[in-house]
Amino acid sequence: MAYVEKSGEYTRDQRYIATRITADGRDGYPVEAGRYRLVVSRACPWANRAIIVRRLLGLEGALSMGVCGPTHDQRSWTFDLDPGGRDPVLGIERLREAFVKRVPEYDKGITVPAIVDVPSGWVVTNDFARITLDLSLEWGAFHRDGAPELYPEKLRAEIDEVADLVFRDVNNGVYRAGFAGTQEAYETAYHRLFDRLDWLSDRLGSQRYLVGETITEADVRLFTTLVRFDAVYHGHFKCNRRKLSEMPVLWAYARDLFQTPGFGDTVDFTHIKRHYYEVHRDINPTGIVPAGPDSGGWLAPHGRAELGGRPFGDGTPPPPPLPAEVVPAGHGA
Repeated sequence: MAYVEKSGEYTRDQRYIATRITADGRDGYPVEAGRYRLVVSRACPWANRAIIVRRLLGLEGALSMGVCGPTHDQRSWTFDLDPGGRDPVLGIERLREAFVKRVPEYDKGITVPAIVDVPSGWVVTNDFARITLDLSLEWGAFHRDGAPELYPEKLRAEIDEVADLVFRDVNNGVYRAGFAGTQEAYETAYHRLFDRLDWLSDRLGSQRYLVGETITEADVRLFTTLVRFDAVYHGHFKCNRRKLSEMPVLWAYARDLFQTPGFGDTVDFTHIKRHYYEVHRDINPTGIVPAGPDSGGWLAPHGRAELGGRPFGDGTPPPPPLPAEVVPAGHGA
């Protein structure tokens, strides 16, 4: 859910169900293999973070994943990709059913990612920022051999600082521009966004990754906005000073990550475009989905390895996606 203030400024509702799943179960939900289901949509940048982190850490065998379709109505995300329109594990048609099962009068956003407790059928958490951190910090017993350290203790303060700036001005900044209710609010968001992208370009001009010499949580959080930039945010949200493909450093950085196992193989450009252009009828009344842009450029050489760094540190790349979780042919690059 989101609101446009009288000033025309877009405000994101950040009231989430913040119960945590922890190794010691201190919130009443202990980490257990097979007990929980991660519900996502490949269209959503916040959910895409969880998909990537789950893949990088190798949690597929411990935490199953349900994938909603790319569109939804005011009530909820739906499982229209599954036979009969029901999630095969949870047995529900709409994600809303899992929210109201826990909180009958639930009045906040029905958002993805969400983690559902399979035995009870209710949502444990939809706190997207905490979910990925806890997958790193609390689910260690089920990480694959060679899983990277995405939130290393010695870098956490810097990761948090960078991630906060990226969230405020980039991840949420594109929405502030796209849903602004006045010219002034739009231009304020627009300039904040591109000032921050300039700052990121300067930072990444001399280092391969955002923090340290390996991929961290900070890179995951920036990537899911960058990968949607030319397909959606440049035109649909009027973030049009330049396309990502016209920003040399960020374009090469994004391609580097896209070509890293666990990143680009989670991206569904078809779902991304369908979601934004079909659901946001206040911005795109016709619901027409653009045919472009051509996504082939994502596989072009990036040259970022010259900056050094090791993508997975002392770890290894994740294996290929599970057959049931492969992005459909023609939906990726």
